[in-house]
Amino acid sequence: MPENVSIAYRGANYAIGQGPQFYGIWHAAAPQSTPLEWWPLTAEGWTSAWSRFASIEVPGTIVPTTAVSAPGSGSSGLPAAGPAGDEPADDAIDPHYGQVVMRPGSRAGMPRNALIGVGLLAVGIVLGVIGLFPAYNDGASLAAQSANLWPHLVYLAAWAGSAVLILLGGGPRRAGVMFGAAVSVVTFGFFLADVGAPIAYGTQYTGAGLILSVIGWLACTAGVVLAWAGSGLAVRRRPAGQFGVRQGRLAGHEVVPTVVMILAAIGAAVAFAPSWDSFLLQTASGASQTVKEGNAFANPAPVIAGDVAVMVLLVAVLVIAVLWRPIRLGAALAAGAIVPMLGQVVSAAVQVAQPTSPLQFGYSQAQANALGLTITNGLTAMFWVYCAFLGTLLLLGAWMLLTPDAAADRGPFYPGLPYPGQSYAGQSYAGLLYPGPYAGSPQPGPVYGSSMTVPSEAAPPADGSPSVPPAG
Repeated sequence: MPENVSIAYRGANYAIGQGPQFYGIWHAAAPQSTPLEWWPLTAEGWTSAWSRFASIEVPGTIVPTTAVSAPGSGSSGLPAAGPAGDEPADDAIDPHYGQVVMRPGSRAGMPRNALIGVGLLAVGIVLGVIGLFPAYNDGASLAAQSANLWPHLVYLAAWAGSAVLILLGGGPRRAGVMFGAAVSVVTFGFFLADVGAPIAYGTQYTGAGLILSVIGWLACTAGVVLAWAGSGLAVRRRPAGQFGVRQGRLAGHEVVPTVVMILAAIGAAVAFAPSWDSFLLQTASGASQTVKEGNAFANPAPVIAGDVAVMVLLVAVLVIAVLWRPIRLGAALAAGAIVPMLGQVVSAAVQVAQPTSPLQFGYSQAQANALGLTITNGLTAMFWVYCAFLGTLLLLGAWMLLTPDAAADRGPFYPGLPYPGQSYAGQSYAGLLYPGPYAGSPQPGPVYGSSMTVPSEAAPPADGSPSVPPAG
């Protein structure tokens, strides 16, 4: 077998592996020959190659032939088989150019940690739902306070969505893990603020609903941590910023959105602290007064600590998200941070739509009637500033979801060849060369790459067989 070809899986009739610049399918009996079909060395290329391989091979005959090798070891970096036997492991990384190679996922091959994580998420959601009905931290239940109920419903729905994505496996599993993890990180601050009330005012503010909700948060957080460990996203040594924050410069088209995302995150955090609620009190005699409430720094110190934690963690998660690669996984992380903050917008909208008791301002109902007191609810300008920053974050999250990774934009890199736009042997490449269709294949693969000036040593043979760029 040629040194620049590595077979990863073999079946009864065919084999699949990696060549210098492509994933390919060969006859199992002749892996040293020209590949029958080939795809680019990208995540999408592997997915297409594996789908084709699985569709033409005899079911149940696929077995692994190679294991994952360390980047730079000289072998292909293709993965060993996952728990399902005929299916590659969920996560693998192409060591040549830092591109994550997604593998098809299956529920049957789901790691045990991921399954346990989903179970813990389910337990946490159930506890959270039960915690809506007993007294929370002010003698009333969350279910009886719609302005406080809605944020908790948003949190629970987000964790439920995370669990569903994890169950789907493959790429959705990673997205679900990161989404759920971000939800847990940001909501830590909100629950810390809720726990701060009993610390500041006494244990009489500790209701069963608060205890159940906090335990539910702990269960959901433990669930996403375990699922993270079983998703291939665990912390590891990685070249070129794979599955993590990019190491090196951002691509040109990424700089402005990245900076705007970070500034919008800081803006949303700052706008979260001032008063949002505005109340106009008017009497029958024409006297009026405007009262603003909700300033995060007007609370006792333990509650302030929770609100500050929300602000700091929001910015930290969004900064990590916009720098995370693959960028689409960063979008999942950003979404998980933004969703709890959207819950605060819903809470404010519900609050302003409800009638306000005069007791909130020290007037009994009888005194209010005697004065002809009316109370009009409103929202301060800072609330709308917060909404503007949050809307900006949502738009940039959509940009992250739809933007291809810079590594994929460059095209695959193979040692010894330059990236497009660089010079090679005194000549300029406009793109990288992939093999053309094989004349002997009944279903030849597509031609990849763009026009280029081919160095003489890589010129295509006259017989029309595929040209493969020389290894370095």
